[in-house]
Amino acid sequence: MTQSLVPGAVKILVAGGFGVGKTTMVGSVSEIEPLSTEERITQASVGVDSLDGIRDKATTTVAMDFGRITIRDDLVLYLFGTPGQFRFWFMWDDLALGALGAIVLADTRRLESSFAAVDYFEQRGVPFAVGVNCFHGRREATAEDVRAALDLDESVPVVLCDVRERASSKEVLLALLDRVRSGALAAAGQSA
Repeated sequence: MTQSLVPGAVKILVAGGFGVGKTTMVGSVSEIEPLSTEERITQASVGVDSLDGIRDKATTTVAMDFGRITIRDDLVLYLFGTPGQFRFWFMWDDLALGALGAIVLADTRRLESSFAAVDYFEQRGVPFAVGVNCFHGRREATAEDVRAALDLDESVPVVLCDVRERASSKEVLLALLDRVRSGALAAAGQSA
């Protein structure tokens, strides 16, 4: 009898700066109605949360988003969207505990908002992929432009995407899962 090396449930984080599309991505791929902790942005955030480049944003995640994708009968993928504002980052360590990997969403209009998330996963050795959310279909940079700007290793997948579209969000997830698989095979001394 052979045992599967794949756990029955795996956790993936969807992270990035404020307003990059984390809640939208979780909602676009989840097979269940996603749990969302979106709240209206109030006057209390004035001077605390910068709305530069995202003036139309009216809500924000104050804890996490949660979604699920069933891969097969014995394998379920749980998606946890992290809060984007720095003041809520104290939750990231708990959310990241046991994560197989992460998606870092980036917005080329505010690429600097991705630096902290990239650093977070690099410092903890968590494999990640970068999804460049092309808002309103605008592709203002290439994947290589973003790789250079974020100073990413060649092993980090960078995928241009539109997180409003299920198929596009799935491409980013598949790029991450391929990276995780390749890393696991390399660690076991096998080739992909």
